[in-house]
Amino acid sequence: MKITSTSCICPVLVCLCFVQRCYGTAHHSSIKVTRNQTKHIEGETEVHHRPKRGWVWNQFFVLEEHMGPDPQYVGKLHSNSDKGDGSVKYILTGEGAGTIFIIDDTTGDIHSTKSLDREQKTHYVLHAQAIDRRTNKPLEPESEFIIKVQDINDNAPKFTDGPYIVTVPEMSDMGTSVLQVTATDADDPTYGNSARVVYSILQGQPYFSVDPKTGVIRTALHNMDREAREHYSVVIQAKDMAGQVGGLSGSTTVNITLTDVNDNPPRFPQKHYQLYVPESAQVGSAVGKIKANDADTGSNADMTYSIINGDGIGIFSISTDKETREGILSLKKPLNYEKKKSYTLNIEGANTHLDFRFSHLGPFKDATMLKIIVGDVDEPPLFSMPSYIMEVYENAKIGTVVGTVLAQDPDSANSIVRYFIDYNVEDDRFFNIDANTGTIKTTQVLDREETPWYNITVAASENDNPGLLSHVTVGIRVLDVNDNPPELAREYDIVVCENSKPGQVIHTISAIDKDDFANGPRFNFFLDEHLSINPNFTLKDNEDNTASILTRRRRFSRTIQDVYYLPIMISDGGIPSLTSSSTLTIRVCACDRDGRVRTCHAEAFLSSAGLSTGALIAILLCVVILLAIVVLFITLRRSKKEPLIISEEDVRENVVTYDDEGGGEEDTEAFDITALRNPSAAEELKYRRDIRPEVKLTPRHQTLSTLDSIDVQEFLKQRLAEADLDPSVPPYDSLQTYAYEGQRSEAGSISSLDSATTQSDQDYHYLGDWGPEFKKLAELYGEIESERTT
Repeated sequence: MKITSTSCICPVLVCLCFVQRCYGTAHHSSIKVTRNQTKHIEGETEVHHRPKRGWVWNQFFVLEEHMGPDPQYVGKLHSNSDKGDGSVKYILTGEGAGTIFIIDDTTGDIHSTKSLDREQKTHYVLHAQAIDRRTNKPLEPESEFIIKVQDINDNAPKFTDGPYIVTVPEMSDMGTSVLQVTATDADDPTYGNSARVVYSILQGQPYFSVDPKTGVIRTALHNMDREAREHYSVVIQAKDMAGQVGGLSGSTTVNITLTDVNDNPPRFPQKHYQLYVPESAQVGSAVGKIKANDADTGSNADMTYSIINGDGIGIFSISTDKETREGILSLKKPLNYEKKKSYTLNIEGANTHLDFRFSHLGPFKDATMLKIIVGDVDEPPLFSMPSYIMEVYENAKIGTVVGTVLAQDPDSANSIVRYFIDYNVEDDRFFNIDANTGTIKTTQVLDREETPWYNITVAASENDNPGLLSHVTVGIRVLDVNDNPPELAREYDIVVCENSKPGQVIHTISAIDKDDFANGPRFNFFLDEHLSINPNFTLKDNEDNTASILTRRRRFSRTIQDVYYLPIMISDGGIPSLTSSSTLTIRVCACDRDGRVRTCHAEAFLSSAGLSTGALIAILLCVVILLAIVVLFITLRRSKKEPLIISEEDVRENVVTYDDEGGGEEDTEAFDITALRNPSAAEELKYRRDIRPEVKLTPRHQTLSTLDSIDVQEFLKQRLAEADLDPSVPPYDSLQTYAYEGQRSEAGSISSLDSATTQSDQDYHYLGDWGPEFKKLAELYGEIESERTT
């Protein structure tokens, strides 16, 4: 099957058609000719035959963007089996067959029915077959061929990233690269010049240029100054067809900003300035501002100000405001119009960040001269001193002169000055001042011990302008006078131990004086000479403003005297000296051997038994309980009335026995055992109710009256005889108990109660070494010896 194309529109197609038609088979080897890449029927093997038909093409070309009214002719399919009688039918299948590409099944002509876009699809793969129209059997195997969409210049170049914003430092060298822009063309870059782009600059000359091939934008001038022009808008064009006439183009905008460099030194707008400052300006306050201009921005415009010379260099100072880049002029010392009326300052402003590439542009600093005019103002009076210190003695008479303050008008008018004391409402007024002279006097009697120091404020005003005031502090020290006698530093609790020895220091005292140290110490301690010598205690001056209390004798006794009083005298070191008297109270207490106090006063008698407070409370509680039991028992006995004759119905505690040898079973009366235990019952004679005694015995009270004069052993024998002979006792055995301690010891009593009456020279101090168990015994013998000595 032969595929023929007659569409030789473009030069390439024309060339191909010319070669096909003119050279024939003589040059078939120069063009790839196959049997249309035949697809064999299953079961058949590929057999290569010498082609006997015309040329066979494997691809067609169709021009894109065809806008004609008729379908575009693509090519023709023809089989050698076609005799022109219409018996051969051509069938087209594959991509776009029947929709984009149609074929005349009789002639084999192929047409394109739609406008194609190469940028969407570059080629189509189709299959052609020739069959017998009558039998529908293929006359040749199916052939595959390609229809390529031929490109035309229908797409303009585009800048996908535009517009652009870019910066470049000012004063850059010519040719400095700024930015590279790139345009893309959707046309076929392998066919013709449709996609060959050339760059050009439409706007931005003569400041910038662009490379036609690479699209690199560069600076085109030397020393482009940001301060002259900062922003540039550059328009770049991209044109295809290598820039030839008829090519398509696209453009983009590049916004270029020049960044600042420090290429401009600071400059003062004027070389001379003048500033007015009143003399009343406060020290440390800002009195003026000055500024040097710098065309640069940011850190390149930062600067510092300084005073380089001038007669006001010590009066004024200058600092830099970082935000406004201004020089702030401040006052260091007060101004005085009457002394100096003007000052001159030379001020310099210099950049802090330098770029040495531009040092040739000159020094990056500038100077100017500032003249300061001092203004005259009406000032308040000026005191001769910033503060005053005065002194006055206490107890001075009212109206005593303390001191004088002085103030003058600093202005040339020299107005008269008036003085007064600036009191608060709640202050007591101890002083007044003469309004004309400034002399301060007392208005009350002062007491240094109450207020040693006074601080007052004196104000001064001009007679012509009372509203202008100045103040000064006056400190008044009150001097001391010896008007307070010395006294004991505190209330002393002085204790002397019972076992103290002569010359023993029992306490140390000190004194105080409300007066100043010059009229106080040194203190002298002594006893009153008009009193008799104290036999118990004495006083020793330690000559260090203290005194010691010493004992004169050995041992003291609380039982004899538990408190002593010692009058003492104290004098101070003032001129004249003042003396005071005081009385010391000394208590006598029981102490341990190491001097620690144990007991004093009446509490010693409680502690002598060695009982604690808890034990004493327990003993007292037991005594109260016993007393309550006794009272209850007596109350019950009195309320109970015993009948004289015991009736048979009387219910008492009786002992009923049946094995006695007495009256037998009829004897049911028991003996009242209380008669043996109750002394009052023993005095009465009890008789049994069934037996009447025949012999009358001696009454019991007679026997009891003789108990004090007979021996206990004899008493017991007598009782035993009475019990044996008394017919009124029970006939049965009865137990009677008597407590008897025996005869008196031959060694005698060991009690120490009567030993104090005996005279003995024995020393009992060794008892104190026997331990805590013999502590009380040592104290008792120590007291006896002390009383005997006394």
